[in-house]
Amino acid sequence: MSSIPDGPIPAEGASGPLHGLRVVELASEWTAFAGKLLAELGAEVILVEATSGAPMRDYGPFAGDSKDREASLWWGHYQTSKLGVTLDLDEPDHRDRFLRMLSSVDMVLEGEAPGRLARLGIDHPERCANDPALIWISITPFGRDNPRAAEPATDLTLLAGGGPVWSCGYDDHTLPPVRGGGNQAMHTGGLHAVAAALAALLRREASGRGQHIDVSVYAAVNVTTEEATFRWLVAGETVERQTGRHASTRPTMPTMAPDVDGRHVNTGAPPRSTEEFTALLGWMEDLGLRDRFPDTVLLELGVERGGVNLADIDVDVEAQAIYGAGREALILIASRLVGYDFFVEGQRRGLATSLIYAPEEVLSDPHFIARGFPIEVRDGSRTEKVTHAGAPMIFGKSPWKLRSRAPQLGEHNAVKLGTQAGEAE
Repeated sequence: MSSIPDGPIPAEGASGPLHGLRVVELASEWTAFAGKLLAELGAEVILVEATSGAPMRDYGPFAGDSKDREASLWWGHYQTSKLGVTLDLDEPDHRDRFLRMLSSVDMVLEGEAPGRLARLGIDHPERCANDPALIWISITPFGRDNPRAAEPATDLTLLAGGGPVWSCGYDDHTLPPVRGGGNQAMHTGGLHAVAAALAALLRREASGRGQHIDVSVYAAVNVTTEEATFRWLVAGETVERQTGRHASTRPTMPTMAPDVDGRHVNTGAPPRSTEEFTALLGWMEDLGLRDRFPDTVLLELGVERGGVNLADIDVDVEAQAIYGAGREALILIASRLVGYDFFVEGQRRGLATSLIYAPEEVLSDPHFIARGFPIEVRDGSRTEKVTHAGAPMIFGKSPWKLRSRAPQLGEHNAVKLGTQAGEAE
C-alpha cells in the first residue's frame, strides 16, 4: 500500500497536468472535493479557513475515535494536497491580505452563502474588474442567483429534491427510497465545477479573459439522474426504482443473484455481442453446464444472429428471449461458484460480472490495491497513519498524485506561497 509525505508539499515534487495553476479556495464543504481534484492534478491550492478553523474539522468520524479536530477523517480526506492558511475575512486587514493573495492566482474557488462576499466588498465583480483573466468559481446548493439561493440545504436534501434518490432503492416500493452514500451531491457539484473550470482555462488561453462560473449543486444532480429527468421532460413518464439496476418506466429482469455460499453477486449486463455470447457459452462448457441449461439453444442463436441490439428487445420477441437467456445463464453460473471467482472469471472472459462488497471490503480488494486506490495518510499531528481512498480515477496522460496530508490549522501561515501570495502570517 502506498503512502504520502507527512509534511508540506515540497516544491521540487510538484507535478501533474495542472502544475503551475494557482488556486485560492475558501474552505467550504461544497468546494472541498473540487479543490482536492485540482490539487491532486497538480494545481497549487491554497485553502483559506477562518482563524477558528473550518466547521468541517468537526465532522466525524475521527481517527482512533479521537475528538481532536486534526483527527477528523472527513477533513483529512477532502483537504489532502492543499496548503492551509487562516484569515478572518470579517477583519479589514485580513481582507487586504486576501486581496493581495488574489493578485497572483489563476482561480478562486468558493462556496460562500450568496451575498456574503459582496457585503465584504471582495466578490467576483470587483475582483474580475481588476483582473480580467481571473476565473472565479462559485459552488452553492442552488446557484447564487436562484430564487432558492438562501434556502438551507444538505447533501441529503439536494439528492432527494434533485431526483437521484427517487431512482435508488428496491423493487418493493413499500420500502422508502435510498440515499446514495459518500456525499454524492457534493461530489457531483464538484465534478461539474472542475469540468467548467478546465473549459474556462482553455477559453482564457484563446481570449486572455477569465469568467465567473456559477455552479448549482441541485442542478448538477438533477442532470445526472440517468434517464429519469429526460423521461419526464420528453415523454411525461416516471421511472421506478429497482433493486440493484437502473430505474425504468417498466420492470426489468433482476440482476443480483446468490453465489454457491448465498452471498450476492451482480450479473451485470447480459451478453449482447457475438463475442460475449461465445464467451458465455465457453464458460458454461468449462463448468459442465452447457448441456444442462434448457435455453442453450437461445445462446447459440445469439451467436448466429451476430448478437442482439437493445433497441430491438422491445419489438423483437426472439431478441428478448435471447437476452433473457443470457441473464438466466449468468444466474446459473453464479449459483455454482464462490462470488469472488464468479466476479474475476466473468471479467476475464469479457463479461460485466461483479461482486457486491461491503464498504470496508473494497479497500482490501486485490484489484483496488493494484491500482493504488487505498493509500496511507497521517492525519494531523497523529503519529499513526490511516487508510484513505486514493485517486477516484486514473488518466493515462494526466497523472494524479496525492501529494500531502491535509493541512493543520494555520500550518502554512508563515510559508511564502508562490511569488506574491504570502502575507497570510
